[in-house]
Amino acid sequence: MIVRFALIFSFYFLNCACGTSQGPKYLEKPNFSSTGLSVTDKEKLMAEVKAKYDILLGKKGFSGEILVAKNGEIIFEDYKGFSDFGNKTAMLPETPIHLASISKTFTGMAVLKLWEQNKLDLKASVTKYIPNFPYTDVTIEQLLSHRSGLPDYSVFMESHKYKAIKVKNKRGRWVKRIQLIKSETPFKKGLYNNQDVLDFMVTRKPARLTNPDRVFKYCNTNFVLLAIIIEKISGQDYPTYMADNLFKPLKMDNTFIFSAKSLDKYTPSYNARMVPYRIEKFDCIYGDKNVYSTARDMLLWDKALTEGKYLAPATLEMAYQPQSPTNKYHHNYGLGWRILTKPNEEKLVYHNGWWHGNNTVFTRLINESATIIILGNKFNKSIYKGKELASVFTGKVDTTSLVE
Repeated sequence: MIVRFALIFSFYFLNCACGTSQGPKYLEKPNFSSTGLSVTDKEKLMAEVKAKYDILLGKKGFSGEILVAKNGEIIFEDYKGFSDFGNKTAMLPETPIHLASISKTFTGMAVLKLWEQNKLDLKASVTKYIPNFPYTDVTIEQLLSHRSGLPDYSVFMESHKYKAIKVKNKRGRWVKRIQLIKSETPFKKGLYNNQDVLDFMVTRKPARLTNPDRVFKYCNTNFVLLAIIIEKISGQDYPTYMADNLFKPLKMDNTFIFSAKSLDKYTPSYNARMVPYRIEKFDCIYGDKNVYSTARDMLLWDKALTEGKYLAPATLEMAYQPQSPTNKYHHNYGLGWRILTKPNEEKLVYHNGWWHGNNTVFTRLINESATIIILGNKFNKSIYKGKELASVFTGKVDTTSLVE
C-alpha cells in the first residue's frame, strides 16, 4: 500500500503507516497560506477525513485514488492497490483511471464553451449540426439535460435481446431470471465507435423512450451525440479537440480520451473477484465515458471551473440549475452535472460513474469550496459512500445516497 498525505501532522500516524508492507511515502508538507485556514484547522480536517476514509474505504479493499481538497488545496490523498494486479504495478498519483460517466462533465462543459464562443445554439435542433439525424425535434439542450427521450445505445445496439422473468426455484420461491428473447446479426463486427451509433440511429431509427422534454431519462446516447457535434463544429476529432482546448491548457498532463486510435493505452479494470475486464465492443465510444484521468488532474479541472478559467461564472451557474422537476429524493440534473437539492442544505454539484470495474466519484460542495474525488479501478460499491466525507466540511451527518 502506498499512502500519501498532504500533511505530516502526527508522529502517531507516521508510526502506524510504517507498519505497511511497502512502507510509507509522504508528500512534502504543502503551503496552506492561500487556503484561508490555519495549519491547526487543516490538521483537524485531515484527521477527520482520514478517520472517515479508513472506515468507508481504506480497510474495505479499495484500489484507486482519493483526493479531498478545501479551497483548491489538498487536505488528504491516498493511492492504494495496483493499476495492474497481474504485474503488481503500484497505483501512483500519475496513474490515469477511467472516469466512466464523470467524463460527461468534460463533454458538457466543452459544449457550453462552444456556446460561449457563439459557435453553437443550445436551443437548436440536433439536425442543425447533424442534418441526417432522424429525431428532428430533439435539441442540444435536451441532450445536455437528459430530456431527449432517446434510447441508450448500449441497449439498442446489443444484438442479443433479453427480458427479466419470474420463475420458481427448486424451493418453490419466485426468483428473477434473464431470458434471451431475440438474437440479431450484430450491426458490425469488431469495436463500435460514435459514428456507428449515429449510423444505427439513422438507418434503423430505434424507438425512443418518450417524446423530448417530457421527462428526465439518463441516457448515454445523448453525450455520444454531443461528442459528434463537437467534432462537426471544431473540425477535429473529439480526443484531439479535448486535448488541445481543455487538457493541455489546464495542464492536465495525465488526462486523455481513449479511442480506437489508442488501444495500446487500454488498462483493464477489475471486478470484485479480481478478474480483469478485457476490451469489448462498446469500449471505443466516447463523450459519455472514456476520459482517463488522475485525482490530481481532476482537482485541476475543479479549480479551473471554480476560478472561471474555462467557463464564465454565469455559464456555470446556468449549468448547475436543475432542468427537471425534483423527485422525492431531491436528485436532479443540470447541463452535464447531477444536482442534489436537499431542502435547507447546500446544493451539491456532482457526477459519479461506473464502467466495468471502475467506480468514480466527483463531489463538489460549491459554497464550502470543498471537493471529494475518488477513482477506483476495482469494483467497490463502497466508493459511492464517499459523499459522506462531506460532513467534515458541512458539520452535518448526511446519509443521502448519490445516483451512480
